[in-house]
Amino acid sequence: MSKSALNIPLSKSSGHFKKQDWASAYCNVEKELNNEKLKVVKGAIPKELLGTFYRNGPGRLERGGQWVHHPFDGDGMIASIRFKDGNAKLTNRFVRTKAWVEEEKADKFIYRGVFGTQKAGGALANAFDLRLKNIANTHVVKLGNELLALWEASSPYSLNPKTLETFGPSSLNGALKEGEAFSAHPRFDPGHHGSPRMVSFGVRTGPKSTIRLMEFATEGPNAGQLIHDRKDTFSGFAFLHDFAITPNWAVFLQNAIEFNPLPFLLGQRGAAQCLSSKADGQGKFWLIPRDSGSFAGQPPRILNAPDGFVFHHLNACEQNNVITLESIFYKDFPSIGPNEDFREINFDLIPEGRLTRCLLNLDNKTVSSQLLSRQCCEFAMVNPRKQGLSARYCWMATAQKEEGNGPLQAIKKLDLLTNEEFVWSAAPRGFVSEPLMIPKQISTAEDEGWVVVLVWNSERSATDLIIMSSSDLKEEAVVELPIAIPHGLHGSWANEDLLPES
Repeated sequence: MSKSALNIPLSKSSGHFKKQDWASAYCNVEKELNNEKLKVVKGAIPKELLGTFYRNGPGRLERGGQWVHHPFDGDGMIASIRFKDGNAKLTNRFVRTKAWVEEEKADKFIYRGVFGTQKAGGALANAFDLRLKNIANTHVVKLGNELLALWEASSPYSLNPKTLETFGPSSLNGALKEGEAFSAHPRFDPGHHGSPRMVSFGVRTGPKSTIRLMEFATEGPNAGQLIHDRKDTFSGFAFLHDFAITPNWAVFLQNAIEFNPLPFLLGQRGAAQCLSSKADGQGKFWLIPRDSGSFAGQPPRILNAPDGFVFHHLNACEQNNVITLESIFYKDFPSIGPNEDFREINFDLIPEGRLTRCLLNLDNKTVSSQLLSRQCCEFAMVNPRKQGLSARYCWMATAQKEEGNGPLQAIKKLDLLTNEEFVWSAAPRGFVSEPLMIPKQISTAEDEGWVVVLVWNSERSATDLIIMSSSDLKEEAVVELPIAIPHGLHGSWANEDLLPES
C-alpha cells in the first residue's frame, strides 16, 4: 500500500516537474544567520524533538560571474537547526577553509575543482596545477567536542558545534597527518561491542589502494580518541565514498572504475571527470575484519560484486557467515561531461539508482542479489540504532515517478519485509534532500520517531524544513527558513547538543 501526504498513491502520480523549478535551487547562500527563530507555518514542532539537526552542502556555486562546473565543487555551508520546547532556531555559516578565504577575497576561482571547475584561462592556466581544494562540503558530524565538516579527499575541518565558527583543519587528536584523506561517510556503531563508536576510513589510491580503517570513541572522557586502527592494501584503483558495517566487518564495494590522469594533468578535465567504468571490469566486495570483532587480525575477504555502480549503502547485517548488504545500484557511473551544464541535465539520459540487496556468503564465496525497489532513490537510511543489525524499515528520498530517473521529490518509508510503502511528496514544485530518521529517545518500536528533511520550495524560492512522523510519514510541521539553501548532501543529528542560549 502506498500513501502520500495528499493521499495519492505514488504509482498514479504524473511525475511531471519543471526543470527550471529544480534548477532554481542552485544559487549562492547570501546570508549567515545566528540563532534565528524559525516560523512554523503549518502544524507544530513536537516538544519531544530535542537536539540539533546539522546539514552540509555546497553553498557557494558562483564567483565573479563564473559558475562551478558541478555542484559538488561548491564550498561547504553548514546549517544548524536547534530544537527545544517546540521551537527551532537556525544558525548557518560557511566553512572558512583556506581556499574559501582566498577565493572570497579574490572573488574568483583560484583552485581547480575535482568535478571539473576550472580556473579562468583555459587548459594552459590549469595544466599541472594538482592542488586539491578542500571544500569541506559533503558531511557534518559531531565527535567529542568537535563538529567536523568532512570532504573525503582531505582532513576534516573542526567547527564550534554551537556557533559553527571554523577552528581549522583537525587531526582528530593526532590520528591524522596533515591533509590525510578521511571519509565523508562515517558509520556510527550503536554499541555492538559495549560502547558506541564512530567507524571511518581513509583511502590512498594508485595501481594498488590502501584502506585505513579507524574507530573512534564517541562517549565519555575518551570521546574523539582513536581506539582501533588497521591498514589493508588491495589491487586496483579504489573509488570509495561509502561503506557499511556489521559487528565483525567493514564492507566496501570497489566499483569497476579506472582512472586516466592525463586529461587532469593537462588541465582539460577535473580529476573526477577522468573516472570511467571498465567495460570488462569486475567490481569487488572488500570485507575487512573490524579489530573490535570476532575476526580481528585476520586478512580481508574478497568476493566478486554484481555489475553496476554504487555511491551509497543502506545497511548491512550478518548471520551464519552470510552478510546481507543493501545498496543503491546504478547501471553505470553517472557523470557530467566537460561541455554540459549541470542545471540543464537530461534526467532521462542518466541512470537511476535502485535499492538492491546482496547476500555475501563467506563460506562458499558466492554473491546473489535481489532488487528491492525499482523506483529511483538516494540517501537511504535505517533507524540509527539498527546500524549493522537486521532492520525492517528504511527511509529514503525518491523521484516522484515509479520508474526511470528524475529529481528527488518524495520521501518514502519502505518495509523491507513486506514491501509496504508510505510516501510524503513535495511534487510538483518541491524537491527533497537527504531525509534523517530521528528515533524517539525512549521507544521500543523501530519506526517510532520523526523524519526531518530540507525541501527546496520553488514557489517561494527558499527552503522549508518538514517534520513528519517516521511511522507513517504524516506531516507534523512545516517550518520556513529565511534563506535559500541549494540541493545538498549529508547531515546528522545530535541529541546531546542542547547548549545554553547565547
